Amino acid sequence: MGQIKDTMVKLKCSLCGRITHYTKRNKKKVKEKLALSKYCRFCKKNSPHAESK
Repeated sequence: MGQIKDTMVKLKCSLCGRITHYTKRNKKKVKEKLALSKYCRFCKKNSPHAESK
């Protein structure tokens, strides 16, 4: 059996710049960086969140 290659990545709000969410990403299958629309509790609205280091 093979191991799962998922790693935890941080998602940073594009409006306020704070890291508000963490998620898993398979680096072998997904080559580009993640960009998801998530709720930011500091901005109090849905905003695009991009993967950060």
